[in-house]
Parts: sequence; structure tokens; C-alpha cells
Amino acid sequence: MHENEHEHDHQHSQESDRQLYMENEQDADTRPGKQPNEPEKGSSSNKKGYFVSGITGGLIVAIIGLLLIYTNILPLQSLNSESQSADTQTGSESADSDNVTLTANTSDDPEVESALEKSASAVVGVSNLQKTTANFWEQADDTQEAGTGSGVIYKKENGKAYVVTNNHVIEGASEVEVYLQDGSTVSAKILGADELSDLAVLEIDGSNVDTVATLGSSDDLNVGETAIAIGNPLGMEFAGSVTKGIISGLERSVEIDSNQDGVADWTTEVIQTDAAINPGNSGGALVDGNGELIGINSMKIAESAVEGIGFAIPIDTAKPIIEQLEAEGSVSRPFVGISAMDLATVPKQHKQETLNLPEDVEEGIVVAQVQTGSPAEQAGLKKYDVITHINDQAIGSMLDLKKYLYDETEVGDQVDVTYYRDGTKQNTSLTLSEQDEQA
Repeated sequence: MHENEHEHDHQHSQESDRQLYMENEQDADTRPGKQPNEPEKGSSSNKKGYFVSGITGGLIVAIIGLLLIYTNILPLQSLNSESQSADTQTGSESADSDNVTLTANTSDDPEVESALEKSASAVVGVSNLQKTTANFWEQADDTQEAGTGSGVIYKKENGKAYVVTNNHVIEGASEVEVYLQDGSTVSAKILGADELSDLAVLEIDGSNVDTVATLGSSDDLNVGETAIAIGNPLGMEFAGSVTKGIISGLERSVEIDSNQDGVADWTTEVIQTDAAINPGNSGGALVDGNGELIGINSMKIAESAVEGIGFAIPIDTAKPIIEQLEAEGSVSRPFVGISAMDLATVPKQHKQETLNLPEDVEEGIVVAQVQTGSPAEQAGLKKYDVITHINDQAIGSMLDLKKYLYDETEVGDQVDVTYYRDGTKQNTSLTLSEQDEQA
């Protein structure tokens, strides 16, 4: 009891002292003996000291904190407010997950959204199935997927749908399957394929096909216009991927080595775009801002070591080839019936001693073989003849010959041939036949 009373008296005494101290503080300026301008003892210097000490302490804490973050001793996330919202926390956990699904938000890009609504469902996956080599564990007629690509449904008629894709996507296939946008798979029949243009046409059952691509015009394009590539990069796992860019260039000439022998077999004019085109995009759609098909993407003519440069076969170039492949199964091209080498590759000694060419003849093709029964044989051409012109077009390589014949002439046309035989300039004419008719 005495102890409690003593404690109570002690607390009361402390409270009285605090009140007295506060009253003295309020009347400090009127205390006896205090001069009007006399500073409080230690007040100004103490304030300055506190201020300097505060800055110094803050700098030390900041420096130590930065060092801890830099050395990863203190994770940056620990500096985040503990009161962050649940949505932010959930997002961070999702980002750390092993299974990350990437999606493209097009809601803020009406142009892309409109284009996709019009064309995306017309883009399909194409699977190249080939027979496996028989072994102890497999049957000889077993098939496995040898590769995948993309395709575009360009037509639906009489219960059938027609798909254009790249030739290299279905090359060597024993079976072809098409993956539709609804997830279903249908078998496809190859109606025709053309190695030179790298185009092929497939026929599928059209029961589950609702969307057909709207064909635009590649001849009316301008550099800088919107270009949207749709396809299945890296396989069906990323089916229906969309990349957006611009038309970077028109009428780009790209050489194609079809047989991989190191010599260009064809030069094709393509659309250049910076929309990403990756393996698996081949055969897919390049559409404009209106969702109209302006090109067929092709990785075969792309430069794998270069980023931001993709190519597509212009739709106006592809249309007549697609029509021929659908109707006839092949492309009819003019045929001369020779094999030849470029004059530029012939050593100077042989130009003078074997061919006896005048020194001013620097370009042409040297006939190496004439096919029996061909237009060339009928026109009297022989081995070692040097062809320099077809009609008025200078011919400096076999590529020049093919391009001129395929672009400027047709089967049945008669052309004039200028050539040198044993150093003497001569002329002849021949009638072009159809290449597929020759052995």
C-alpha cells in the first residue's frame, strides 16, 4: 500500500515538473535577466548541428542502400511499398511463372483489329507429313511430321476450300494436313506446286470454313503503308501470330537457288516489309490496313542473318500462278531446250582459242548441250554457240534468259536469237514450246 502511494506521488511530481517546464518555455522571453536579443543558450548552434547531421545521415543511408542493391544483398523488390495492390502482386507472381503466355493487345489499334477480323480466320496451319524409314519399331507406311508452315484460304466453291501456301512447305510430303482456326484438322490434296515461284495450291473440305481472304492489289502499294503478317511462326504452338510493320520496299529483286547448288536459278520480285516473318510464317498472309491479302510470306527468300527484313510474293504476281496450279496442276512456261553456262565464267584463254570470240563480246551464254527434238535443235543451235540476244534483249546469263522468256514471252511465240559460232555473228529464229512437254 505504501509502495503504491509512493509511486503515485512520484508520477504526480513528474507531471508537475513537466507543466512548470512548459510554462517557463512560454515565458522565456520575459524571464528576469534575459536580454531581448539574447539567443537561447545553444539554440541556434544546436539547430545548425541538427540540420547538418540530418543531411549527413541521410546521405550515408542512401549510399549504403544503393551499395546493397547494387551487390544484390538487398533486393530491389524490398524497396517497394508493402501496401501495393493485390493486382500488382499477382502480376509479379505471374511474370515469375515458368509458363508465360504472350498476347498482343490490339484494342488500342483499330486498324490492326479491323484487319484481323477480316483476314485472320482465313490463315491456316499446314503440316508436311512424310513416310518414315522402316526399322524394327516402325511400320514402313508410318508417317511423321517433317515440318509445318502456313497457308491462306483464298477461295470456297462447291463444298471445297482452296489454300495457297509455299512449295517448300509441302515439298516431299506423302500427306498434308491443314489446321483450321477452330482447332480442327482436315486432310489436304495437293492440286499443284511450282518450285520456281515457290507456290502451291491445296484443296480441302470446306464444311468448317467460314472465312475466305479478300484479295487486294500489290500493284497499288506505297512504301510506308501498314503491313500485317499473319501465320504460325515456330510451329502450331504459336498459331495465328500477328506482327505489324510497314511496306519497306517494292519490286525488290531477290535471287533464289532452288536446288541449293550455289547458282541462282531465278530472280523474283518481292515485297519487302519490316513485319517479323519467321520460320513457320512461310505461306501465311501479308495483309494491308484494310485486311486485304497483298502477299504470300516466304522464309525461303528471306535473309536469316538479318533482322527487320522480310519478303512476300506479291499477290498480283501470284494470282495467275495460283490459277494455273488450281486448274492444271503445273505452270506452263516457254522452253528453248539448252543447258548453258555464263560467258563471264569462261577463262579468257578459252574465249579466244575455243570460242574464237571477238574481244568486244563480253556477255552472253555458252551452249553446253542441246536437247534432242527441242526448239533449239530445230533452230540449228549447237554446242559452243554463244547466245548474246533474244529478240532485242541482251542476255548475259542463264538467269537473264529465263527471266526474259518467263516474263515477256509465251508458249508458241517465235523469237529471234543472236549468237556467235566460231567467232562469226549469226541469227536464227525458233518457236518456243511448253517446258512440261519435254523429257
